[in-house]
Amino acid sequence: MSEEARTGKRFPLHLPIKIHQAEAGGEAKGVTGDLSAAGVYIRADASLDVGSPVEFEITLPPDVTGGTENVKIQCKGRVVRTDESGKADEGRGVACVIDSYEFIRNS
Repeated sequence: MSEEARTGKRFPLHLPIKIHQAEAGGEAKGVTGDLSAAGVYIRADASLDVGSPVEFEITLPPDVTGGTENVKIQCKGRVVRTDESGKADEGRGVACVIDSYEFIRNS
């Protein structure tokens, strides 16, 4: 038996996400598979290695926040696991720990 490493309640939310790839000089887009206060599982066509730092932006729609417009969260973290989905249209699975985050206001 393996010990469960996750902490906190996970929510199965499929939200748009932008991954900032400093080394590649661009962005990758994907979707969250699940989300908690401590981490996120992402499906994206991005090349990220376990242990590497990662920055990403998650967009929360009004039906999730109870507000009237999208809310963006800028996150910094680390890649803790990767896996291949086996399905070309789903991209690569990436599990990340969230070390810090901030809410981004629209100007």
